Amino acid sequence: MFDHFDVNTQKALQFYVYCLIDPRDNKVFYIGKGQKNRVFEHIKAADSSQNMDVVFPKLERINSIKNKNHQVRHVIVRHGLTEDQAFRIEATLIDFLGYLGEDLTNEVAGRHSIRFGVMHSDEIMRIYNAKPLSNLEHNAVIININKSYDSAKGGANVYESTKESWVIAKPRRSMLEYALSEYRGIIVEVYKIHNWYQCPSDANKPERWGFDGTVAIQEVRDLYINKSISHIKKQGASNPIRYNI
Repeated sequence: MFDHFDVNTQKALQFYVYCLIDPRDNKVFYIGKGQKNRVFEHIKAADSSQNMDVVFPKLERINSIKNKNHQVRHVIVRHGLTEDQAFRIEATLIDFLGYLGEDLTNEVAGRHSIRFGVMHSDEIMRIYNAKPLSNLEHNAVIININKSYDSAKGGANVYESTKESWVIAKPRRSMLEYALSEYRGIIVEVYKIHNWYQCPSDANKPERWGFDGTVAIQEVRDLYINKSISHIKKQGASNPIRYNI
């Protein structure tokens, strides 16, 4: 089995997109992009990870394959690409295989997957026709669920992705009436908050909270559902919580 490409092959490949396959079930477990010998570097990383305290799913899978006397299969999906083309193809494969329920070990989604990734037709329509949300007419919190919401499931999963676990101070919690679920810049659901509960958390980290709630009455939902907040400048883009606009 090859563990590197020769110089001529490296030049011809340019940027490429590849997948790692588990020979025991012929399942793809990792999608990546790179150039030169990038596709083979995961095996070397797995070799050096044997004594690490941190467990990475990809390296754990590779070591599991090797411990059963099998070899990871390396498949080049497309080559001769620019870096931007490679990014787009990598993101497409990660999004689509994830949508189909494949158990990928990629730790992050592909580039631009939130904006251009897998969506149902009604989601596409919603994004490009959403009217801006101009103000909040209730004491409400807007919670971004991009990282946790699987658009293929919908329904209860929106609630599970919205209800916990958040750093929200007691004065805020006592005032909040509604939680608005924001997905890809659009409000996709509104929940009436009934009560708050404390979530398990590390002693050295801030307390995190979740809420029990139900879908808001239609009159309230009509004020917010399918409205866009993408026009609002984000203050602290990494914070999933917003209280006013």
